[in-house]
Amino acid sequence: MIKVLRDWLHRYFSDEQAVVLAALLIFGFAAVLTLGGMLAPVLTGLVLAFLMQGLVTALVRLRLPQIAAVGLVFALFMSLLGLFLLVLMPLLWQQLSNLFNELPRMLGEWQSLLLLLPQRYPNLITDAQVLELIEAMRGEVGKFGQWALSFSLSSLPVLVSVMIYLVLVPILVFFFLKDSQLIAAWFRGYLPRERALITQVAQEMNQQIANYIRGKFIEIIICGVATYIAFAALGLNYAALLALFVGLSVVVPYIGAVVVTVPVALIGLFQWGWGDQFIYLMVVYGVIQALDGNVLVPLLFSEAVNLHPVAIICAVLLFGGLWGFWGVFFAIPLATLFKAVLSAWPRREVQLSGD
Repeated sequence: MIKVLRDWLHRYFSDEQAVVLAALLIFGFAAVLTLGGMLAPVLTGLVLAFLMQGLVTALVRLRLPQIAAVGLVFALFMSLLGLFLLVLMPLLWQQLSNLFNELPRMLGEWQSLLLLLPQRYPNLITDAQVLELIEAMRGEVGKFGQWALSFSLSSLPVLVSVMIYLVLVPILVFFFLKDSQLIAAWFRGYLPRERALITQVAQEMNQQIANYIRGKFIEIIICGVATYIAFAALGLNYAALLALFVGLSVVVPYIGAVVVTVPVALIGLFQWGWGDQFIYLMVVYGVIQALDGNVLVPLLFSEAVNLHPVAIICAVLLFGGLWGFWGVFFAIPLATLFKAVLSAWPRREVQLSGD
């Protein structure tokens, strides 16, 4: 057993660069797991700066001075942030409040529909099963109400955290954009001189992760805006709120589109019933999803992520459980990182002696 372990270590960790790369990966993941909560504003600012660095680079290539390019991109970022806070957030809050007020009526209608099922399909469902389902729904609604009450009572710390983010994140974004080269040079100063393996993996992943993040943000915005225009044109209630859900659903491959279909269908059903408007809604929603998967995604992600669907779903579940929304968002880049590391990892053949 000891010989097998020694041969395995000799095969995969005999290269000094491989050991350094493994140590960096372990240290990075450990730091995020242990200090992620405290450093969340820094990580958020780093992600946003990384997202906008491509635009700064493009402006510099157009012979715009570095500081002018950073100032222009940062002004655009602050304008979009102000638009989100002053226009979109009040609209979303109003629609969310209206939805909470309408929930009792919706649940009452849903309960009435459920009580009719045993009469229409007596061979498939019984009265006892319907009553159990209704009790389970009431229990879940009660839990949600308790959560909403506790959240409202503890909203002051949440507001303080939001204010901290609104102050710190823009400052961090500005300095990450302005001093990106200095920060990168400082970090490289602590790496060993022989780092060809680290450079190879870093260059490959820098391009892939940058393209993925920018493409995913563009996809969220396009899907959200297109969905809002379509839902508003149809006269669907809570169009902005549902459009936000549809936009965010593209973050989770395969699962997000299926999950977000439920609230879209339920709200359309409660508003119009089984009528023509409901059919139009589902057809329009299906067209948006089809265009996203077959047109928008190939255009934004010209180099498809060569990962098996099972690997993608496992990555979403693993990193989402570790880091929440950001873990889900970065699940595919992180899985691609592991694949790139495994592909570039040096291996030394070990001669196994037989008996």
